[in-house]
Amino acid sequence: RPGRLQCFTLERGPFPVLRSEQSLWLLCGGGERLGVDSESDTSAAARGGKMEAAGSSKTSKGAAPHPLSKDVLGFEDEDEDDDLEVFSKDASFTDASSFSISMQTSPSSMINQHTLEDESDGKDIFVAVDDPENHVTAIETFVTYRITTKTTRSQFDSCEYEVRRRYQDFLWLKDKLEEAHSTLIVPPLPEKFVMRGMMERFNEDFVATRRKALHKFLNRIADHPTLSFNEDLKIFLTVEDLASHKKLGPGFISKMGETVRAVASTVRSVKNRPNEFTTMSDYVDIFRQKMGTLDKISQRILRELKEHLAETKEYSPIYAQWSESEQELAEPLKGVASSIENCCKAIEGLTMGLTEDLLPALHEYVLCAETLKSVLKRRDLIQANYELRVDTLTNKKADKEMLEHSDLSFTFGAFLGKNTVEMKQQKQQKIDREIEELQADIGQLEDKVECANSDLKADWERWSINMRNDLQSAFQTAAENNIHYFERCLATWESFLASQQTEMKADKTGKQST
Repeated sequence: RPGRLQCFTLERGPFPVLRSEQSLWLLCGGGERLGVDSESDTSAAARGGKMEAAGSSKTSKGAAPHPLSKDVLGFEDEDEDDDLEVFSKDASFTDASSFSISMQTSPSSMINQHTLEDESDGKDIFVAVDDPENHVTAIETFVTYRITTKTTRSQFDSCEYEVRRRYQDFLWLKDKLEEAHSTLIVPPLPEKFVMRGMMERFNEDFVATRRKALHKFLNRIADHPTLSFNEDLKIFLTVEDLASHKKLGPGFISKMGETVRAVASTVRSVKNRPNEFTTMSDYVDIFRQKMGTLDKISQRILRELKEHLAETKEYSPIYAQWSESEQELAEPLKGVASSIENCCKAIEGLTMGLTEDLLPALHEYVLCAETLKSVLKRRDLIQANYELRVDTLTNKKADKEMLEHSDLSFTFGAFLGKNTVEMKQQKQQKIDREIEELQADIGQLEDKVECANSDLKADWERWSINMRNDLQSAFQTAAENNIHYFERCLATWESFLASQQTEMKADKTGKQST
């Protein structure tokens, strides 16, 4: 049944298979069985790499109201470890090979880079991140990346720019985009290095991983219909020195004040949140759990594949050495050794495909889940401010009504000899001014809430389409890589068996003739 993660056992070992109506995900060709609750049946592998599996499983009740349901991910709501493992260079996006603007990649690759010479329909800005370079100063050591931009937009003074940026500059850009477009989904940045990986921060694998992630970050912004026209993005892509622009931002004390106000506002719950945003919030919680589980399992599979590869590489020389001492078994033993070496090459290809295609896509959307949560919180904050003003206006109107029927003869001002009528008029005028100001604020906040809702709904739809396409492409590529791996191993061992059968027939014919 489609939409179910199952474990099947072939002669070469257990491997999990993710099947859905659009994609088949074959994650692993060996190693220990993963700790995922699933029901499994037997499976059979047919010649030519085509595979069918029969199994039965319980499906969850009801259809999910969101695009990434169990029919796509193939998971039921089963308990898994909530804590995610740190994404380090052991699960890097790719190897440390240098980036070339003209480099061609697979169309199904999640790291399919936009070359500057490509002329996509409707695309008028192209950005590439490459050429990482180490910088050592008396205070710090850091890495910068070259950013090359080609564009035909009139808002740019030139058609081509080249600048160098460090990771902190990308953080500045992301903060400015979120500040200017609080309810749009700004793509996530790769995480900073963790303490246990501090000594490996300038490792080539780590730098190559970050470079590819930064490349994807900028290209997602360049493809966005709103974010790509942001003035801070233009500054980021064109200005040589960002220091002067960074100084124009709010100071530390101002940022702390904004943070305190935001935290205080989030304490107030939104009274009348639209149902569609409640559905989005519930979906993000499920999405984060699903993607976190897939990311964690994929990294575990990658580690097991690397361990399996290391052990298999030690396996082949044993047969080669054995063939030297067994003259009668020399040819079969050499054939086994050669077949194992070919299988090692196939495992290396499978591992590379996993690190270049599947892992980056899964981990990016793990980070996207956190971004979505933040966007929804910012939308709720706008609505909470609006509702607070509405409540304040209601209280002011109630105070005005009470003042009209109140007697100020026994107030402190009356004891001081003030005219009670003038006192009442002054208070009424003050309340009227406050009511007028509140009504103006409410009108502006109401417009802001409507804009925030419409922006988020439109960007959510756009993000959902991109997410489905990205994950479907990643799963299909993983399936193709696994099928190619099994076909290559199968062809290797079939060739070995055919050669042995030919030799056995020749030996049998020779014995009969003698």
